Amino acid sequence: MIRQLIRSYVLLVAVGLGLFTVPVAFTLTAQLRDDTELSVEREATTMALLLGNGDTASCQALEEMARAYAEETYDKVQATATAQCATGLPRPRQDAALTAALEQGRPTTDWGSDFIWGSDLVITVPAKEGGPNEARQNEGGQNEGGESVGAVRIVYSTDNLTHRLWTIWGFRAGLAVAVLTVAALIGAVVARRLTAPLRQLNDMASKLSDGDLTARSPVTGPQETQTLARTLNQAGERLDTLVASQRIFVADASHQLRTPLTALRLSLDNIADGVDDEFVREDVEQATAEVVRMSRLVNGLLVLARAEAKVAAAEPLPLRDIVTERLSVWRPAADERGVTIALRGSADDRPLVLATTGHLDQVLDNVLSNALEVSPDGGTITVRTEARGSTVLLEILDEGPGMSDAEKSRAFDRFWRGQGLTGRSGSGLGLAVVKQLLTDDGGTVTLADAPGGGLCVRITLRAGQRTG
Repeated sequence: MIRQLIRSYVLLVAVGLGLFTVPVAFTLTAQLRDDTELSVEREATTMALLLGNGDTASCQALEEMARAYAEETYDKVQATATAQCATGLPRPRQDAALTAALEQGRPTTDWGSDFIWGSDLVITVPAKEGGPNEARQNEGGQNEGGESVGAVRIVYSTDNLTHRLWTIWGFRAGLAVAVLTVAALIGAVVARRLTAPLRQLNDMASKLSDGDLTARSPVTGPQETQTLARTLNQAGERLDTLVASQRIFVADASHQLRTPLTALRLSLDNIADGVDDEFVREDVEQATAEVVRMSRLVNGLLVLARAEAKVAAAEPLPLRDIVTERLSVWRPAADERGVTIALRGSADDRPLVLATTGHLDQVLDNVLSNALEVSPDGGTITVRTEARGSTVLLEILDEGPGMSDAEKSRAFDRFWRGQGLTGRSGSGLGLAVVKQLLTDDGGTVTLADAPGGGLCVRITLRAGQRTG
């Protein structure tokens, strides 16, 4: 939009300059041409009067005047000889202009080109018999009356005119370029000021789309953008209130459901212990499994609601210590199925990462739980850490069935469960919780194919700085 405003502004200025400077330049060019023609024709007419007078003094004056004119202007003065005045000036070539002067007594002007002018301006003026005593001048300065006895021709070089012409047009072209440059700079400043409120609104919309519901836009600029900013701010406040209410409801509902679910599970366990009927026991165990799955779902919703609330700030935490501690918790469950959990990475490389306390524990628990559930008996789960400048990479690789591209695109959706799970206890919130927790801490999580088959969960965290 800024570029369009600048282009429109510069185009408007260019049109204004064109409408003003081009006619002026053409007018100056025409005036330069007319003034030059009038001046040269006046000189030729004066010389023609001297030639037509025919006395010795006039002839001498003509030669001196022609010589002085030629020395001063570097132009050529030519004249025909008369019976009374045989000057030493060169004779003009016989052409239509000379014929018109001698036979018709008519002066001619030849610019040498129909476009502006040629290399020479040729003016031929007839000399009337008797000179100024018997001839009169018309309004154009030409002799009238008397018989033409000769002619004077001045061949005027237009080099100086061409130079002045380039000066006229060049100056205006340079001035136009300078004005357009200044107009472009002014247009850029004005366009940025005009679009500043729109950029602020765009920043607010981007933050809202990224999940920052506290983003607001300053109410500045024209009346239209102020109205739009107020409307968007009100919408943001309303949305923030609704989402906050939803989070509170989910957190409260999840918290309130934990107690009756725990009591229900204990009751089912007591019933199972006191029942000898195999069919009843099977039904009770199935009900217990559903209660366990519901408990996990409620716990996941509670964790997700707390993560979205962003109640704590990230701080530097030792990644390798956290990973080692969580692996020690999960190894007994892995050993029961013969699954090996291996930690890779330099033991001396102990990077700090920026994360909220408890977030990484929940992230590792969810990812390791999924990896263990899909890993075949006797398989290996590999955990790797690697510091990369301002970021730290954490990868968890399993040897399960992996995921297709379509499954990877939906893996972080809430309540979505892949087809590779061996059990039915998953809530479909694990990876959604992982993504929310990492996003809150400024990290990312992606899914990729592991070398040799399986799934690689690639987590990127911000590196922390050691203090003290």
